[in-house]
Amino acid sequence: NEGQGRCAMGEQTTNDGLPTYQSGSSTSPRALVVIQEAFGVNFHIRNVSDEFSASGYFVVAPALFHRIGSPEIPYNDLPAAMGAMGTLNKDDLSADVRAAITYLNSLGFRKENIGVIGYCMGGTVAFCAATFGIVGAAVSFYGAGIAQSRFGFDPLIELTPALECPWLGLYGERDKTISIEDIERLEAALPESPFSAELVRYPDAEHAFDCTPRPEVFNHAASTDARKRTLQFLDGHLEAR
Repeated sequence: NEGQGRCAMGEQTTNDGLPTYQSGSSTSPRALVVIQEAFGVNFHIRNVSDEFSASGYFVVAPALFHRIGSPEIPYNDLPAAMGAMGTLNKDDLSADVRAAITYLNSLGFRKENIGVIGYCMGGTVAFCAATFGIVGAAVSFYGAGIAQSRFGFDPLIELTPALECPWLGLYGERDKTISIEDIERLEAALPESPFSAELVRYPDAEHAFDCTPRPEVFNHAASTDARKRTLQFLDGHLEAR
């Protein structure tokens, strides 16, 4: 009975045909769209989705690689990840994010109840989604594309004035894929945002510092702090319905 809500845990396809991983109850006070890394909707993305649902969110993680069969790519196969990521573009990514939001709207969630959070390439997409005017808050974990176009989106430093909701960015200063200069440029651009925008830097953290299945880069202290900040940020900026 949809009126009573339902609990989800696992792969679900929306009415629009978008494959997703869902977690939590559709009667939750808030909802969250989780945007994957370059490795697909894998154990890590499912795990963080489950953790957010345990904190009171209904979570939808769209499978952005669905046009090539929704592969889950091993973390040690970077060429495959880069190849899959190379199939993505602004129009398809925007359509999938909007489809996930439309699905949440159909369950009774309004913009003010919905957040978006992304990891790695998903961090870039989450920032861009924050300019669409369809979510109430956005969080990016180590999202690149700061000074260069990515997937056809404008660089993040150019999109900052177009933010339409509060944004939180979480970056490691030892990131080998995002330079400290770019992080500083994004930080310097944030005052141009019409909404609250904050960037947190972790001096000892590398790229993917929140990814528990990658012990070579996982940073427990940074991850713990970032997850705590993320929940405080989302709880503070999203309305409960």
